[in-house]
Amino acid sequence: MKDNISAFFKALFLIIFLFIPFYLIAPSDTEKEKGKVVKVNPESFSVEIGKEGGVLKRALGGDAKTFNPVMAQETTSTAVIGVLFNGLTKTNLKTLLPEPDLAEKWERNKEGTVWRFYLRKDAKWFDGKPVTADDVVFTYNEIYYNPDIPSSVKDMLYIERKKFKVRKIDKYTVEFVIPKPFAPFLQAVGQPILPKHILKKYVDNKTFTSTWGINTPPEQLIGTGPYRLVEYVIGQYAVYERNPYYWEKDRIGQKIPYIPKIKAQIIGDPDVRLIKFLSGEIDYYGVRPSDLPEVLPKAKEKDFTVYNLGATPSTLFVVFNQNPKAPIPKYKLKWFRNKKFRQAISYATDRMGIINIAYNGLAYPIYTAVTPANRRLFDENYYPKYPFNLKKAKELLLEIGFKEGKDGFLYDSEGHKLQFTLITNSGNKERETIGNILKDDLKRIGIDVNFQSIDFNNLVSRLMSNYDWEAVIIGLTGSMDPYFGQNVWLSSGHLHMWYPNQKKPSTKWEAEIDRLFQKAAVELDPEKRDLLYKKAFKIIGEEQPMIFIAAPEELLAVKNKLKNVFPTVWGWYKSEYVYISE
Repeated sequence: MKDNISAFFKALFLIIFLFIPFYLIAPSDTEKEKGKVVKVNPESFSVEIGKEGGVLKRALGGDAKTFNPVMAQETTSTAVIGVLFNGLTKTNLKTLLPEPDLAEKWERNKEGTVWRFYLRKDAKWFDGKPVTADDVVFTYNEIYYNPDIPSSVKDMLYIERKKFKVRKIDKYTVEFVIPKPFAPFLQAVGQPILPKHILKKYVDNKTFTSTWGINTPPEQLIGTGPYRLVEYVIGQYAVYERNPYYWEKDRIGQKIPYIPKIKAQIIGDPDVRLIKFLSGEIDYYGVRPSDLPEVLPKAKEKDFTVYNLGATPSTLFVVFNQNPKAPIPKYKLKWFRNKKFRQAISYATDRMGIINIAYNGLAYPIYTAVTPANRRLFDENYYPKYPFNLKKAKELLLEIGFKEGKDGFLYDSEGHKLQFTLITNSGNKERETIGNILKDDLKRIGIDVNFQSIDFNNLVSRLMSNYDWEAVIIGLTGSMDPYFGQNVWLSSGHLHMWYPNQKKPSTKWEAEIDRLFQKAAVELDPEKRDLLYKKAFKIIGEEQPMIFIAAPEELLAVKNKLKNVFPTVWGWYKSEYVYISE
């Protein structure tokens, strides 16, 4: 074994998929007075000593579907429970490199196939019991690798379809043996570690998937994170208090987090969230481009700063259901599984019109799952493009057998009218605007779209549980490394949106994407690795299983009383060090 600061680890700096977004800090008073969106050089940011006290007031976009981090598949859940848990490692959001979390250090063999993690001896669960190697082994071997427990995490913890071998060395040491060295291993083991003494019985009696539902009393949720949930009222609010056992302190010995209490109102309507922010009831707000004319003029009076975090890795797209198990007509499945049908819809998507109308011009058109935030993979000339062209779209539809009826709508060879139901989540103005634009443009080429907006949690249930949907406008958060998107891109992936959980690839192109992702996982040469991923995303661009529309810029308004603020598109850097200065 070698020390973790080894040649291998230094090489990892170059191997990790680095796409650096704008990093922003609080500007000078002069800049604040300009009432403009602020971008600042990250080199000028450093964490300062803060002071304890106050209550952070924030908003949550919706109720959690579950408090179980393994079962959570949507941001409404992860936003509620994210601060409750830790992994062995975490990612430094300034450098995008892995750093210690529950593991205070690690070492590995020369080949990079055997890793030992040494746990913090001062890490404790919310109930005061120590975090040990037994918890780590239990989490991986009995939960993440359990065939009876579906989890998106599981897709990230295989190399060439082989598991990591995880075993206890002593009370505070865990060993991982992996089939081959691969670049993102230290990030892969950042998954939440769970308490064996609490959850073992639920795994054994096969009720784990329903454990820690949203009706679970908060005191029964046992984690290690900087905050614990102490109160949760469905549809109203969540209250957090600082974990008294949290190990981290600042350099003069003060407890971290500096802010001992968080109160988060559950507000599904972004318009209401904006009103609450401007009235001072919440301390920061994710600004929509359409909000800027109202928000910017009030920045000085209300004492806040609007930050532009730059291009996000998040993507927005339309996806058609290609799942043979879905309760939709077989003739529609035939349409949706036809590449030229999907390409026609892509040509009929007015991306620039959508960006100007829905995003106030603050977004980027995309045609595959790569945004300008993905610096190493983004290449405007490499991936196929589908510029807005209704004539081309209709030609493709006629080419695959659709014919125009007397009513102006298209019909397939069996006489079925070309119509489908397109859904999105209610309360999201951008997506609702996009849905209406698509409906109108598709009607111009003979497609009848029934556009509906529904509750987000209902939407997720349709997508991931009963598959009762035809087409949807939805988005995905990006990942720092494409490897961590395997739950979407592998044909076996739980979030393989158009046809999840395939036992074997249903098409040759999906099989090729599987191959490229699996090969990239063990490729340590960064240029070769990037090329493998680019080839995979080029196939996705050609096949259009997801019709990508736009990658918005991310805007954030923050009250100036919050100090040590360093937001990024990946989250807040050292958020535990944020403090309140009234």
